[in-house]
Amino acid sequence: MAANIFVDDILSLPELEERARECMSQMAFEYVASGAADEITLRWNREAFDSIPLRPRVLRDVASVDTRLVLFGKVTPFPIVLAPTAYHKAIHPDGEIATARGAGAAGVTWIISSATTTAVEDIAAVATSPLWFQLYFQSDREFTRDLVQRAENAGCEALCLTVDTPVLGARNRQTRARFELPPEITTPHLYDIGKGRQEILDTRRIGVTWKDVEWLRSLSSLPLILKGILTAEDAELAVGAGADGLIVSNHGARNLDTSPAAIDALREVAETIAGRMPVLVDGGVRRGTDIVKALAIGAVAVLIGRPYCYGLGVGGADGVKRAVDILRNELEMAMMLTGSANLGQIDRTLLWHRESGRNAH
Repeated sequence: MAANIFVDDILSLPELEERARECMSQMAFEYVASGAADEITLRWNREAFDSIPLRPRVLRDVASVDTRLVLFGKVTPFPIVLAPTAYHKAIHPDGEIATARGAGAAGVTWIISSATTTAVEDIAAVATSPLWFQLYFQSDREFTRDLVQRAENAGCEALCLTVDTPVLGARNRQTRARFELPPEITTPHLYDIGKGRQEILDTRRIGVTWKDVEWLRSLSSLPLILKGILTAEDAELAVGAGADGLIVSNHGARNLDTSPAAIDALREVAETIAGRMPVLVDGGVRRGTDIVKALAIGAVAVLIGRPYCYGLGVGGADGVKRAVDILRNELEMAMMLTGSANLGQIDRTLLWHRESGRNAH
């Protein structure tokens, strides 16, 4: 962390990103910041939020606001979750241990990535807020089965299966930055017993289908959340496969460039699910107003990825906490300014309707 940067002085997530550019190695910053190919979807993720006008209501009693919700049977203090992101030791020397401590200080749920550089048991030992665990299917099915058991034994409260990555996207900017893990940093949950090797998440994938989701569902009674759903058709198939929740996501714009902004895909998925399970969304959330828009369209919560990674790079655990605190404070402001005293009052009446175009949410 640069000596002249104090995380409490950072006022917004865009500012946090700029400070991270100063603090992080160029290789690590480019890894976190970059998207796929021409980064069109990366740009759309932000433009789509920016293009949705809010329709504020006035003279309502918003002297205090209640941001609590029930998510998978547990009371959550606010509708923000830390998305699974990889290789935290490449961002900060304390890696996922710092992330866990920052998440705990902020009181936010964190989804541990399969591409963690710290074992799930070690993370759980310092965690003081809820943990979920993100999975990729790996070529050795017994390894996947064992990983589910390890996550459950460590106290993870949900499983999050990433379903949108049969192959990594054309990550030109990441490749140009020559991103790689130093030899002393390992990825314990990407070790493939069948091949006997340890490596960065490869571009090659085994074939995975809805039958595999049903098999995973049979392994554990934990809530199973599918991350990477963008269409009504796949949302309906997820219901049939036994999913307990969905995350509308384009993988942070890191896979298929020119796929839609996640917030644009949210309405279709939310309307199809029609309250049968929780629908969350990630991709481009940078302001409290973004959360209000996402909830108004049909999400129950949002995920953030890059912002807390920038916080980690700037200030370790303190930076992670600061990223969450900024967004949580802005959410409360946005709720009061739209006349919403609780999350249940956030609905599509808060969106300014237009006659046509992408803004007609």
